[in-house]
Amino acid sequence: MWDDAFPSFLIGLREGLEAGLIVSILVATLVRSDQKARLPQVWTGVLAALALALSFGSVLTFTAAKLSGPAQEAFGGTLSLIAVAFVTAMVFWMRRSARNLSSEIREKVTAALAMGAGTLVLTSFLAVGREGLETSLFLWSTIQTAKSSTGPLIGGAVGLLLAALLCFGLYRRVLKINLTRFFTVTGAVLIVIAAGVLSYGLRDLQESGVLPGGHAYAFDLSSSIDGSSWYATLVQGVLNLTVTMTWLQVVAYLAYLTVVMTLFVRGVRATAPQPAAAAAAEQAATEQPTAAEPEVEAEPAGRTRPRWVVPAVLVALPAVVAGVVIAVSDGKPAGTATVSVSETECGKGFTTPLPGQQVFQMHNTGDKTSEVYLVNPTTGSVYGEIEGLAPATTRALTATIGTGDYAWRCVPTGGKSVTSAAVHVTGGADVKSVVPVAEDDLKAPLDAYKEYVGKGLTTLLAQTQKLQADIHAGDLGAARADWLTAHTQYASLGAAYGTFADFDKKINGRPDGLADKAEDKDFSGFLRLEYGLWHNRSAADLTPVVDQLATDVDGLGKAFPTQEFDPADLPLRSHEILENTLQFELTGDTDQGSGTNLATARANMVGTQELLTVLEPLIKPRSPELLAKIDAGMVRVNGLLAAAHQQDGSWTPVDKLAAGARHQLNGATGQLLEDLAPVPDLLEIRKSA
Repeated sequence: MWDDAFPSFLIGLREGLEAGLIVSILVATLVRSDQKARLPQVWTGVLAALALALSFGSVLTFTAAKLSGPAQEAFGGTLSLIAVAFVTAMVFWMRRSARNLSSEIREKVTAALAMGAGTLVLTSFLAVGREGLETSLFLWSTIQTAKSSTGPLIGGAVGLLLAALLCFGLYRRVLKINLTRFFTVTGAVLIVIAAGVLSYGLRDLQESGVLPGGHAYAFDLSSSIDGSSWYATLVQGVLNLTVTMTWLQVVAYLAYLTVVMTLFVRGVRATAPQPAAAAAAEQAATEQPTAAEPEVEAEPAGRTRPRWVVPAVLVALPAVVAGVVIAVSDGKPAGTATVSVSETECGKGFTTPLPGQQVFQMHNTGDKTSEVYLVNPTTGSVYGEIEGLAPATTRALTATIGTGDYAWRCVPTGGKSVTSAAVHVTGGADVKSVVPVAEDDLKAPLDAYKEYVGKGLTTLLAQTQKLQADIHAGDLGAARADWLTAHTQYASLGAAYGTFADFDKKINGRPDGLADKAEDKDFSGFLRLEYGLWHNRSAADLTPVVDQLATDVDGLGKAFPTQEFDPADLPLRSHEILENTLQFELTGDTDQGSGTNLATARANMVGTQELLTVLEPLIKPRSPELLAKIDAGMVRVNGLLAAAHQQDGSWTPVDKLAAGARHQLNGATGQLLEDLAPVPDLLEIRKSA
């Protein structure tokens, strides 16, 4: 919790101190001008500004809560970027204005006193309101990045409370702070934090689909760093740096930090005051001014309006406006409808919707967890769905409505599928729907893929035995060539995310997490053999390693026909294989000395192509344009990999690729991953009974 609290604590402390200094100067100016009777006007403006800030935060929270998942990410990402802009502007403004803050505000107060009560209220309201809005926006953005709201809220509250105590001490002249140094140090820290918020906001926009590159990872350390560990959590909470980041996140983080921090440091050096000047600036911010008493306009005679009316209206108005915004349509998006989900009330409350994007509040009135689909009752094609809707719960389903027939299909767990009465919508555009996939539809592709893998394992065993014979004969040169042949054969079988259960770790496991890394006694398989072959280990040292590898490959070949496969996993493999490629092969993470990561990547592409081939009969009728896009991406990546294959049969190591070529390959693979991402959803098994 405390790692999430620190950024909020810092923003609360800094913004609170800025606002507190402004209020202190306002109060001091009135006191020294013998205008204590006008202090309620200052507090009215301050309270109105606080009400505005709290109301603004409430509107942000409830607005985001009404949006769909992708829309929430887009909304949160956009506001994070706005928060970064505000904080950046605030840091530079305070660096320029801190030393002249007192005199500027005194001038405004003097002018306000001469113009009347309303102007003084407005002066304090504007002075504090800006700090309040900045604080609300940044705190809201910080809460979105945290695991819960508790830490940021506590951090912000403690920061504001400490700021209030410091301001009181400054006002009573029992405390002295070098304000110039304070705002310089906190400004530098806030720039670092803002860089992390910028990175997080961009990631939200990538996940929502607003920005591309969501799968173009600059690094993925999840295999070697536990993202839930205390140190990773601390770094993520304070700096918003995660174990997995995209290229856009990293470039934006470094660019912002480099440019903004450089300008900030240069500005600090250029405007650094002499010690005497700094002391004078601090005194000016906290002293009780000696301004001459201005002429004050007399109160109108015969005034009957109570003094509390205007302050009450000003303070209550922001909260009332925020309440109206939040409460409209009972907290639901405009045009929403509540639809029942159960075996007996499926579709109750559903009336003919208007064309366009609509939000339906799906409420499970039954006693069983249910799946619910918005379908075309004739073809069974799906326009929207919710999975795992628990009894007595409500979730929003967003769907685009066009001309056609619509009905709800409720599929309770262990119950009978029920389809509601249909409605017909006219006046809309053509809307794309997804033809549902049943488990039987995936049987033929799964059988074809298992046949491909079975034949591949037979070939792999023969290749591994040849490799074993090379090492037994002491011919390590031949062993290196045959190692690459056997290893790429294994990589072409699509062994991603535990397809081969425990055998995958034995045959192709990485040394991550082992105490002695590549020298660890528990490190085995192809990569252990690679390490020995390319680090001058003797044939005698490698004999037990290759013998164990041959035994494990033989064991996999015998166990594979009896292994259980979930048909729903097959579409996932088309995406997951290349996720592994981008994470491990194109980063060189798995290289144990051979420099053949790109050969392995090419083999992964072969495995992906085989999956696409067996799935093509299901993909093509549902989304022919998607299949064409994927095919084009496959051709592009294969072409870039082929360029790294030398005429003598060797492969260019990843770290020896030209910077431009490596960037192009990473970008093309990341784009292909994005193109493949819809396949699992497109071919998801949807229950009909």
